[in-house]
Amino acid sequence: MPAELIKLYQENPEMKKIEKIVAVLRDGGVIIYPTDTVYGIGCDIFNQKAVERVCRIKDVKPDKNNFSFICYDLSHISEYAKNLNTSVFKVMKKSLPGPFTFILESNNKVPRVLNAKKKTVGIRIPDNNIPRMIVKELGNPIITTSIHDDDEVIEYSTDPELIYEKFMNLVDIIIDGGYGKNVPSTIIDCTKEPMEVVREGLGDISQFV
Repeated sequence: MPAELIKLYQENPEMKKIEKIVAVLRDGGVIIYPTDTVYGIGCDIFNQKAVERVCRIKDVKPDKNNFSFICYDLSHISEYAKNLNTSVFKVMKKSLPGPFTFILESNNKVPRVLNAKKKTVGIRIPDNNIPRMIVKELGNPIITTSIHDDDEVIEYSTDPELIYEKFMNLVDIIIDGGYGKNVPSTIIDCTKEPMEVVREGLGDISQFV
């Protein structure tokens, strides 16, 4: 059965549709959704079969995954990360929600399949109400990994209708939240002192440091 295409507006996502998406996630479903950068593909972080399915779609081995996850707010982060020092927390407080992925030391609440051989976890709080409302309603984070385009010029798929054509037989729900951006999040490794930008993306962290 092809995926359901659900239209949502990030200014005011309809709660009934959010509840429907969350029910699918709780049932082990995989969704594609907008963020404040590129479109992402993900599932409930605690559903191992769904995580393995995302790995198959992305063609990565579960123990080699580089998935980050989306939290609703900073209080969520302390549940999954440890040794969060004050200076890092201050930067995160100033810059989030925003187009950043922060790599932090993970604690034992992070599912084993996610930090398979690593002791770190990537955390996102995107400046987009759609994924944040989904996570809030679900009660725990969802995986986030970018959707890449086969086109060599356009690295990321930005058009929800084209994304639907490509992925409709691979996932359960595709959320049309309008055109996505073509630049991913900036990745900051906070396990190093001082913190280090490992990928320049949409966010400029220098204004918050």
